[in-house]
Amino acid sequence: MILVSRNAAASSGEALLSVVVTLLVFYAAHAYASAMSWLASGQGERRTLGEALRRGASDSVGMVVVGAVPIVILALGVIGIVREANAVWLALGTDMLLLGLLGWFVAVTRTGNIWMRLGSALITAAFGGILIALKALVHH
Repeated sequence: MILVSRNAAASSGEALLSVVVTLLVFYAAHAYASAMSWLASGQGERRTLGEALRRGASDSVGMVVVGAVPIVILALGVIGIVREANAVWLALGTDMLLLGLLGWFVAVTRTGNIWMRLGSALITAAFGGILIALKALVHH
């Protein structure tokens, strides 16, 4: 969310506000898209909009949980526990770590090979790193 929301050179307070708003907007869009997809896949079943929205919100809650980690780090920068200059970069690094973990856990469901799991984790984390580098190049 930091990558999408704002310039990485912003203060941790600006980044925090921007990330929270961006996370909420992405969550709402993802939950709504999930709800509409579930409604459309009913194939003759009677499905209600309320049921679809509850399902979409539930399906998308992981986005908020994962987004909370860098938000906490940015908040630590705002209140002075972490140097403000480091908070944004620490949050970006944490995002890369979380992406690596995601890559690992997806690979666990698909293969027992440790090298494939490590490769998946590294590739997924590297993808995040590449996006961060490209954003830095564009804005600096």
